[in-house]
Amino acid sequence: MSSSYFEYGADIGIIGRGLTLEQSFEAAAHAVFAVITNIEAVQPLTSLEIEFEESDPELALVVWLNQILRKSRDSGMVFGHFYVHRENNHWHGKILGEPWRDGLERGVEIKRATLAMLSIKQAGPIWESRCVVGV
Repeated sequence: MSSSYFEYGADIGIIGRGLTLEQSFEAAAHAVFAVITNIEAVQPLTSLEIEFEESDPELALVVWLNQILRKSRDSGMVFGHFYVHRENNHWHGKILGEPWRDGLERGVEIKRATLAMLSIKQAGPIWESRCVVGV
């Protein structure tokens, strides 16, 4: 699993890669939160669940990222560990993190995942999920 970035105007393009579609979604979430804070310093103290229905994998990526961002804002938490599982059109995710605290570096605020540059592709054994997130 790995993540990287690409330039897109004032926003940030994120890329998640994994051996499965789900791992690429997890890597994309990791990329988003690595922009928000030093993700290595986030402790997995609290676990939250995310569930949604979406048949289109590209749209599912945007829904997944936006639900995580919403949970972060609503709970005042930051996340560092991401797990997602798909059964047909049903997606179930688990995110782990902690409330914002002194000592956690605050990076760039991510407002939302967008449809810009949205793509999911498989090249050999590697799945790549990408989209632009608005800052």
